Order: sequence, then structure tokens, then C-alpha cells
Amino acid sequence: MGTRARARGARRAPGRPRRSRPGNRDSCRRRENRPGRAAACAAPHSKMSGKRSAKNPVPEKESVETKKVKVSHPSHRSQPGLVLTLGQGNVGQLGLGEDIMERKKPALVTLPEMVVQVEAGGMHTVCLSQTGKIYTFGCNDEGALGRDTSADGSETSPGPVELQEKVVQVSAGDSHTAALTEDGRVFVWGSFRDNNGVIGLLEPMKTSSIPLLLQLDAPVVKIASGNDHLVMLTVDGDLFTCGCGEQGQLGRVPALFANRGGRKGLQRLLVPQLVPVRGKGRKGKMRFQDAFCGAYFTFAVTREGHIYGFGLSNYHQLGTQDTEPCFSPQNLTCFKNSTKSWVGFSGGQHHTVCVDSEGKAYSLGRAEYGRLGLGTGAEEKSIPTVIPELPSITSVACGASVGYAVSRDGRAFAWGMGTNYQLGTGEEDDVWSPVEMTGKQLENRRVLAVSSGGQHTVLLVRDKEQS
Repeated sequence: MGTRARARGARRAPGRPRRSRPGNRDSCRRRENRPGRAAACAAPHSKMSGKRSAKNPVPEKESVETKKVKVSHPSHRSQPGLVLTLGQGNVGQLGLGEDIMERKKPALVTLPEMVVQVEAGGMHTVCLSQTGKIYTFGCNDEGALGRDTSADGSETSPGPVELQEKVVQVSAGDSHTAALTEDGRVFVWGSFRDNNGVIGLLEPMKTSSIPLLLQLDAPVVKIASGNDHLVMLTVDGDLFTCGCGEQGQLGRVPALFANRGGRKGLQRLLVPQLVPVRGKGRKGKMRFQDAFCGAYFTFAVTREGHIYGFGLSNYHQLGTQDTEPCFSPQNLTCFKNSTKSWVGFSGGQHHTVCVDSEGKAYSLGRAEYGRLGLGTGAEEKSIPTVIPELPSITSVACGASVGYAVSRDGRAFAWGMGTNYQLGTGEEDDVWSPVEMTGKQLENRRVLAVSSGGQHTVLLVRDKEQS
């Protein structure tokens, strides 16, 4: 299928990405013609103050550890499972060793322990174990694996990230990885990028191959990554963002300063700052209960259930009526419905898939290659449109040009661009309506979660007899 060349908003839509060929491993730079990248930030390994301190004095002999408050959020996963990967693996993102560059069907990844969360970055994969340890594999050009991969081929198999704290959640973007500890601290490694290349992590233009602590004043309960931005939800219901702001995905940097921070420079982007949203709540601030990222955009759910969004919307992927980028949070009225609440969002380059509390999945945005799952010949949608032919759904996921849904009975459904074998059909054909993912490694197993990157997909599964 041909690509429509159209200039919308800040960026012309990228064309159909080429399929990577095995053996092209001299560099991980598969950077497709994407809008925007970014810069991150962090701070010294100092502990956060105030909010986590006990109100009453603590005896001097009592360990400091006892003062830490463990954070919780519905997005933290605890059900352990096995990891399967499929798609393109030319830089090791499948975790199957240096000889396997491609898998048309899900393949089992060998890990030292059971895993509770999997996240696919642009060209790397992050696994969180049930003991709170992190294992990574894939492209490490800018430190996204958080570990030394100087040994030949070591990036193509899972390896541990040296982080002493117990981790409860991870997120991954194009070239960065983030980890949330049980006491609400956030560590990051790798790099953020924009359209001109690397902009840094803690410091402008500097990457990090080891975890670095972000400095925030309140414990964080959830993290989410776009391609090159990071969103953090605090225990108080505030949103903090850092990274690339070129398309408005930070929700706090005006268009005038979105290109590398303007006169204030990259620090405007790299240092996590509050996303200001006026509301009727305490101190006139809107309080949030959840946040999700697309490639270049962000969704946030208020405690009252309202949906806000900011970032790229050149194909209406935010649900806005126009196609201009949103540089500040917008109340997305297309998601208002008194009979349902929204429980999950995921976004690719130019499309969004979401799920409501009734288990129905919806899509909106660009339709090319079948990425909306709305059937052959479907056209662009500016409002959430129910995806037919799906059973009751518990979670959804998006890759660059693909979509996924996990059903209540543990099956995974896929649709969209077939070029990279991410759909599990074993073919390169695009799929315009949801098809159930199949394969030997899925037999007698329940799918717990799916995550998809630029050219590969990761599944977390569990044997049915254990479920």
C-alpha cells in the first residue's frame, strides 16, 4: 500500500518503514523519520524529603529503611510469567542470542527468574522480575540497557542491571529506560533524542550507561515512556515530565521554546517539572490518577475520570478536532461518556488504542496499514471508535504501526503493519482486523501482557495450569 504524503501540524507523517534485514548490525540507528526526540534529567543520589518522612520522631537506633513508604498503583504488576519475543532482532532486541535475527512466531527467552512486567523500547527490551530485578537486551548504543555490553554479543541475551533497590515498575523509549523503586524513586539511563540527535540525560548532550537518580520532591507511583519523553505520576496526583518537547509531549513547554528549550537551553527539558493544570481540586490544581504515553503524546486521567492529553495530534491521535500539536494539557471531550470510564491507553506513532471499564477496545488516529483494527479500507478517526470482533479486553498496546489487545480469557489479538513479523501471523501482509496470535509457545498458555517496539514485540505469558 502506498503512503500518502501529507503535511500536518509540526511534522509530515513518516512513510512505511523499511524492513530491517538480518546482519545489518553495524549500528542500532534505525531511527525512522519520526517526529521529535528529547532530553532527560536527574540528580544526585540523594533521598527525597518530606513526604516520605514519618510524622513522629524515629528513634536514632531505628533503621532509615523503616521510614520509607512503599508506593502502590494499580499498574504495578505482580503475576509472574515467561517472556516471548517475535519480529525483527537485528540488534539483539529479541534476546535470543547473536545468531537469531528474526522470529515470525513467538519464541521463548531464557531468563534466570520469572518476570512480572515486560517493556519493548524502540530497539531494546526490558524485563522486571518478581524479585524486583531488571534484565535488558538489545541496542545499547546510547546506554539504554543500563549495563556493560563490551563482551561480544552480550547485548543479544538478557543481562542484569546493577541497581540495589527493589524495582516495582519499568518503562522504555527509543533510547532510554526508567525504573520506579518500591519507595517511589525514579532511576533513568540511556539518552533522550530530538530530531537533531542526542540531547542528553542528566546533563545536556551526555548519555549514561548506568542508572541515575532523578530528583523529585514527592514519591512517584507510576512511570510511562514515550519514544523520547518520560512521564511521572506522584503520590499527590501531580504529573512531572522530562525529555523531548518538540511536539508538545511534555505538556509544559510552549511551542516557542520546544526546540531544545529556547534561551533556557536543554535544562528546560531535562529537569523534571510539574505539568500545570488548573482545576477545582486542592489549591486549584487538577489531580491525576493515571498517565499513559504514545510515541509523541501523553494521556492523563484525573481522579474524577476526565481525560487530558498533550503532544502530537497530526492524525487526531489525541482525539482533538484539529491536527495541531497540543503544547499544554487539553480536556479531551471526545472521551466523555457518563456510562463508562477509561482504564487504559497506548499509542504508536500516529494512532491510539484504548480500553474502557466494560472491556471494549477503541482506536483513533491514522488508519494506513490497518493499525486501527477497524477492517479493510478503514479511514482516519478523530474520535474513539469501537474495534469490532474482539472479546472482553483487559489491556491494549501499540507499536509504531501495530495494535494489540489482551482478552480477559488470556488471548492476544493483533493488527496493523505486517512487515516486521510483529503480528504473529508468520506473514508480512498487513492485517486490518484483529487476529488471534498463535504459535507453539502460546499453546496452553495465558497471555498476561503485550508490549511492542519499533520492529519487535514482547509477550508475558503464564502456563494455564498455574493460572
